[in-house]
Amino acid sequence: MRSPGAGSACILRKNYLMLMENSLADRRHRLKSILGGSAGNMVEWYDWYVYSAFTLYFAPIFFPKGDQTAQLLNAAAVFAVGFLMRPIGAWIMGIYADRKGRKAGLTLSVTLMCLGSLMIAVTPGYDTIGTLAPVILVFARLLQGISVGGEYGASATYLSEMAGKSRRGFFSSFQYVTLISGQLLALGVLLILQLFMSEQEIETWGWRIPFFIGGILAVLVFYLRRGLAETQSYKNAQGTKEPRSSGMTLFVKYPREAFTVLALTAGGTLAFYAYTTYLQKFLVNTSGFSRETASQITAAALFVFMLLQPVAGSLSDRVGRKPLMVGFGILGVMFTYLIFSTLAGTSNPYTAFALCLGALVIVTGYTSINAVVKAEMFPAHIRALGVALPYALANTIFGGTAEYVALWLKQAGVEYGFFIYVTVMIGLSLIVYLRMKDTRDHSLIHED
Repeated sequence: MRSPGAGSACILRKNYLMLMENSLADRRHRLKSILGGSAGNMVEWYDWYVYSAFTLYFAPIFFPKGDQTAQLLNAAAVFAVGFLMRPIGAWIMGIYADRKGRKAGLTLSVTLMCLGSLMIAVTPGYDTIGTLAPVILVFARLLQGISVGGEYGASATYLSEMAGKSRRGFFSSFQYVTLISGQLLALGVLLILQLFMSEQEIETWGWRIPFFIGGILAVLVFYLRRGLAETQSYKNAQGTKEPRSSGMTLFVKYPREAFTVLALTAGGTLAFYAYTTYLQKFLVNTSGFSRETASQITAAALFVFMLLQPVAGSLSDRVGRKPLMVGFGILGVMFTYLIFSTLAGTSNPYTAFALCLGALVIVTGYTSINAVVKAEMFPAHIRALGVALPYALANTIFGGTAEYVALWLKQAGVEYGFFIYVTVMIGLSLIVYLRMKDTRDHSLIHED
């Protein structure tokens, strides 16, 4: 006959095993959702960055004959126009994700991105249909701008809400891991085409291949995202009596948070686009590297940069978000001008790689945690819009115009003015970082 103590021990052991099984199941569920959301984010950003990666090749197709800087300037203007739609996309789809769910927002955004990619892939050039070619290009980028505007808020919110409290910085950093991997995938396709095709073949028709790839991948992601689980934060918010998500509610009830997001994003997003999408053109147009070498340098630096994101995100879970952002601000102010001015005069690819990587290491203090910082500032019922809209406004004003401003200043003969501009904007954001609370310790994401 068993003693009462043995029976109690058996029950405790069963309860313990059950808790462990539930814990493992919960972790698997979180991991599956985070990986699923991240994979879709990668394809979204691949489609967005393919435009930038192949600008050097298709700019002559869509725009009248002229010098290289003039054609790049036209293509950069279209890149900036795409950013003009990002606040509209953030507003519309941020509200949609707050009202209908994060999953619904993610699914809609990838659909629009798919349409934009396929339109660019099949549009004839300027020599065939005249001014209609750049018009269609602009329209396709407008669709993609709406998509990316909604994607950031929905994915940042989804990843932050799906991650547990102690690992939120780590898991939310995968937004930029997938963002960068999308950019790397675009560059990888470029390098493969450069390896197997001649420059003339790529310029004539090969540049269309990556846009077709993006459209096909987006269709696959559409079905993947339809199977994602919804976050508990969104479900809990549906039972509250808080006002529905809207632009007016955001800026009337949460003006401090909204303008903080805009201000902290300004320097970070300008630095990110200066150090990534523009840097490839800078290596060709200023440093004098070939397009192939510039692509290789950029791809290698971005790969290391991608690996740094979860490391920095995990660090923020231990020491807080604020120290990383302040570190980016200080180092960005100190070294941006020096990095660009030195890079302009180097002809050694290894030196160029080291300088590019140095810039990306600095901006990691912003990129690795900016998504979770913004998500932690807003309550669930308006979180997707609060993350997306102020961020998109800052991206349109500063990130989307980075290439255009840089090329315009170069054409005007004062290229160094761009280095000063980036430095000043990082400095202004640094002031915000120093004054704001650490969101890790004051998070409004209450679910664990």
